[in-house]
Amino acid sequence: MNNFIKQADLIKDEIVNYRRIIHSNPEVGAKLPKTKAFVINTLKSFGYNPKEICESGIIATIQGNKPGKTFLLRADMDALPMNEATECDFKSTNGCMHSCGHDMHTAMLLGAAKLLKQNQNQIEGTVKLVFQPDEEGFTGAKNMLKAGVLENPKVDAAMAMHVHSGTPSNVVLYGLGTSIAGCIRFRIVVKGTGCHGALPETGVDPINIASHIYLSLQEIISREVSPTKPAVLTIGKFAGGDAPNIIPEEVVMEGTIRSLDKELGEFIFNRMSEIVTSTAQMFRGQAQLIELSSVPPLTNDTNLANELGNYVKDLVGEKSVVSFEGGGMGSEDFASYSYEVPSVYFMLGAGTEQENPLYGLPMHNNKVVFNEDIMVTGSAMHAYCAIEWLKNNK
Repeated sequence: MNNFIKQADLIKDEIVNYRRIIHSNPEVGAKLPKTKAFVINTLKSFGYNPKEICESGIIATIQGNKPGKTFLLRADMDALPMNEATECDFKSTNGCMHSCGHDMHTAMLLGAAKLLKQNQNQIEGTVKLVFQPDEEGFTGAKNMLKAGVLENPKVDAAMAMHVHSGTPSNVVLYGLGTSIAGCIRFRIVVKGTGCHGALPETGVDPINIASHIYLSLQEIISREVSPTKPAVLTIGKFAGGDAPNIIPEEVVMEGTIRSLDKELGEFIFNRMSEIVTSTAQMFRGQAQLIELSSVPPLTNDTNLANELGNYVKDLVGEKSVVSFEGGGMGSEDFASYSYEVPSVYFMLGAGTEQENPLYGLPMHNNKVVFNEDIMVTGSAMHAYCAIEWLKNNK
């Protein structure tokens, strides 16, 4: 039990060092050459035989002396394309940033890998360690699944973890059932006919068309979706034109649909397509809605969640573990695992402003700072939950 916390605390400096190396060298998307090499070399130094099953997707397994089931532990490794504005000594300077904490996730799972080696005699079955690229782009989990991450050996249950800025350090949260929204990323391309700004009648203004589309799309949520069903439609990119006196040929908008119901998300997307096409035609232009990527809502297996939640209580105490029903509108591509195998997604409190003025900013903020002390808890959680679940589910 707490012995795992003590063991993790003994390797805290190593875990922090892993995190800082990864943090200083962030990589975005599906190709993570530096991060991949670092993870593989670190796992090899522990005695593992890691394999790359798809681009930058790494797995490593560890078996105990007794046969049993297989428990999967997953960490994501990718960063975001944004300039870091923290004052950390190990801050990134390459125009990318680990502002979502994936560097901590990778470091915690590397710490767990070392703890599992130290406690290999307690493993009754197999633990599969998964280091995944492109969570942010929603392609990582799908590519790992397509490459057979749940096979050889066949996985029986899975767990992942995310640091949670603004929640007190070492407080652990988990949802019962559907707890994180699904997301559809889209692009709308509006085509018109360019002309001089003084002669708008000689062209077709795509900015005007795009503006009408933008306003019309908001009516889907307010007038076509029940107020009892959470859904969000956001357009975060609206780009067109290069000069103040020229009507451009094209406007591009990009955004997301989020919902806790997969069918509802699909309904919204289909209605958007109708509105986009018909609005453009009404104003003599053309427009197309394109799906860029998607992830379904994340559903925790309630029985597994409560079982693992009890193991976590052994580590951090009953008052520091909180379960909840319902969900937030953020998205996470670990959801794809949850449709294939019983899964649980934990959120580990990474600090509040009351603890430290630097903590508590939202994830994806260029000044967000996480409490590195929580990585001891995260590493212990991974290792202890895997060992206990295998022991109690022969």
